[in-house]
Amino acid sequence: MKRSHVALPALLLAGCASHPLGYLDHTDSAAADRIRILGLGFGAIAIGVTLVIVLLIGLAIVRGRRRLHAEGDLVGRDMSGLYWIYWGVGISFPILVAMAVWNFVVTRAVTDPPRTPPLTVEITAHRWWWEIRYLDPQHPAGVFLTANDLVLPVGVPVKVELRSADVIHDFWVPKLGPKMDVVPGRTNVTWIEADHIGSYRGQCAEYCGLEHARMAFTVQALTPAAFVQWRSAQLAPGPALASAGRTLFATACAACHSVRGTEAEGILGPDLTHFASRPTIAAGVLPNTVAGRLKWLADTQGVKPGALMPQVPLSATDRQAVVRYLGSLR
Repeated sequence: MKRSHVALPALLLAGCASHPLGYLDHTDSAAADRIRILGLGFGAIAIGVTLVIVLLIGLAIVRGRRRLHAEGDLVGRDMSGLYWIYWGVGISFPILVAMAVWNFVVTRAVTDPPRTPPLTVEITAHRWWWEIRYLDPQHPAGVFLTANDLVLPVGVPVKVELRSADVIHDFWVPKLGPKMDVVPGRTNVTWIEADHIGSYRGQCAEYCGLEHARMAFTVQALTPAAFVQWRSAQLAPGPALASAGRTLFATACAACHSVRGTEAEGILGPDLTHFASRPTIAAGVLPNTVAGRLKWLADTQGVKPGALMPQVPLSATDRQAVVRYLGSLR
């Protein structure tokens, strides 16, 4: 379990920003603010240390050339190098201690939410998508599933229980809080809170295989009233509308996917009960539009090589019918 930054995801995300650590600009939670300041502070210290090292190397080169010019090629015993080592250790040690203490203080500050979270979400990481279960211990009928789209009320801490169905993953929403490893065989617990209404990108931050880089999810922060409406809509079963697309879905897709209130009761793939309300498909790879759904069904492995969903053998007409049915699942 860890809560520190990982270099590779940071570099990848920084590549899409205007400056190093730019992916943390405009953080929208107190926890993310602390992490951003820590990251920028460590970055400034690293730059300062690098500049000092470059300066010392430059001075050493100049001093060595002057000495060579004065003494020629004579070989002698020079113990002055220890002098520089003593100075280097003496200066760097308190800096490293200060950084360690700062890191410990920030880690402690973001470990626990400011108050008891009223909402608990269980997230299971799969290769390469996220299964999200909203829990309600007092009302079992209030439990429902969604995928790759975490919705939460703004200004409310949410407890997140993390599990893995296969390998080690890592749950991270840079603008909202710390990271947490998702380890097979155990449950790691973290929390997340958004201070402002908006949409945020989350990402798996632990290399987990071929499609690791495209194992994303979205976090939508709504007003408390809008969240209650959204939750009520999610608890409703899928539409019972009979159609050719529904029949084809039951034949070709129901072995893996489920739609509450219908004959589709698969457990291997994401629950698609309110699929059309999600902003993306395939864990953020494509927009959830008619064109995006058609592309996914027509060339699943081409869009996301290595995805565990097989290529479904449907004709162009049948794909259109299934896409229309999926578009009705709101």
